[in-house]
Amino acid sequence: MKMKRLFLFQWLLLLLLFIFTKTSISSKLHKIPRLTPLVENIIQDFNTLSSSSIRILPKGFETYYYIQTLDHFNYGPKSYKTFKQRYIINSNYWGGSNSNSPIFAYLGAESSIDGDPSSIGFLTNFAPQFKALLVYMEHRFYGKSRPFGTMEEALKDEDIRGYFNSAQAIADYAQLLLHIKEKYSAQKSPIIVIGGSYGGMLASWFRMKYPHIALGALASSAPILYFDNITPQNGYYSIVSKDFKEASKSCYRSIKKSWSIIDKIASRKNGLSYLSRKFKTCSQLRDASELKDYLDEHYSVAAQYNQPPIYPVTTLCGGIDGAPKGSHILDQIHAGIVAFAGKRPCYNTNTTPSETGLGWRWQTCSEMVMPIGRGKNDTMFFSEPFNLDEFMKDCKKKYGVSPRPHWITTYYGGHDIKLILHKFASNIIFSNGLRDPYSSAGVLKDISPNLRAVYTRNGSHCLDILNAKPSDPEWLTMQRNTEVKIIEGWIAQYYADDLKSQLPHQN
Repeated sequence: MKMKRLFLFQWLLLLLLFIFTKTSISSKLHKIPRLTPLVENIIQDFNTLSSSSIRILPKGFETYYYIQTLDHFNYGPKSYKTFKQRYIINSNYWGGSNSNSPIFAYLGAESSIDGDPSSIGFLTNFAPQFKALLVYMEHRFYGKSRPFGTMEEALKDEDIRGYFNSAQAIADYAQLLLHIKEKYSAQKSPIIVIGGSYGGMLASWFRMKYPHIALGALASSAPILYFDNITPQNGYYSIVSKDFKEASKSCYRSIKKSWSIIDKIASRKNGLSYLSRKFKTCSQLRDASELKDYLDEHYSVAAQYNQPPIYPVTTLCGGIDGAPKGSHILDQIHAGIVAFAGKRPCYNTNTTPSETGLGWRWQTCSEMVMPIGRGKNDTMFFSEPFNLDEFMKDCKKKYGVSPRPHWITTYYGGHDIKLILHKFASNIIFSNGLRDPYSSAGVLKDISPNLRAVYTRNGSHCLDILNAKPSDPEWLTMQRNTEVKIIEGWIAQYYADDLKSQLPHQN
């Protein structure tokens, strides 16, 4: 059983790495490690997989389409154009409109929602307890919610591309949720929005922007503080390095030493050919950065999704440390990749963007400017600081418009978050696992009694909202139970307030 799990995990991670590599804008452009709760959320973008293996909804889930407004913030003629937004409903657990049972709404992020009903287990695991109606909503421009053609066609259209942003997306969710309330005669059913990673950011922002629609939000692994230099650039890679160092100091040292060796060999005559053979790449390496970025992505994915019972960081380091005694350091590194990704005829270091990658590329080149980088010797990685001027020039060259690096904090906030949010925000759970590199930009301390930080020391990216398993460690079960208890409190208070409002007014 353990070997079967390992093989499945390697297969899923290989696909994630394939698409993770696709999302890198280029070796020269700023790279944002992929924001996604789980592997299954993006497997559907890998077009060589059969659709039947990933697109069949579990029993009880039904797909619908809502005629959505293209532009929620303008009254020009083009603003009234519409597109079909996909959403999925499961009413099997719902107590019905007369019971005012809650609605759990999952906010889709930078991928299709095909795999979410079966993979985001928090909703289905706790729906019977709450008698909740389950809703999964797809983010505009992803999956089957693309206005006007393919992602590539939309991104080439300067006018259409401008509607591809987070503010429009959460406005979509607001309009759609009101439609669902009307459709199901659920006017008094409280809504809890749930999201992970980028979707977790959307969930927290949704609660702040639309408190009249969502009673509360569970924002899992939401790095809302990785904007406008609130978090140090090297926050992400510092935690990746810490994860590896805790797993094996010798593994950590080998990785740290390998970068200069790769550069030295690559600079020699036929050095790239030698490295291509050493790492069994599927095509000849073009430069040292191609191999270094490939390794960087493996280490980052291993740390970000370092979840039980496999613990991929331990698996990868096991390969490095388990190489035959006296092995060349690059043979050790390659052995780690084989242990992590599985033994294959060759390893693909040169890929092209998927639709998801293309969409996320635009989002990071417009508003989602997350200055993730690292200096010299402050992590186990090679130096690659984030340079805003260069990044803006590269994005301007590609899209004809410059990014707005300060817009997220202008529109949603972020600076002095404790001082500001405790005055006006409420009912948000910021959940994190401290092994997740993105936790470096998460909210890790309670801001107020109703703005809670729930974290685990050994947790990974969005682990709390994934399917519960019998093998889950006690600390993970406790994290989920804490989140459920908080949500129960919100809903109980909502019912009490509603009842009180119906009592005759007394002078």
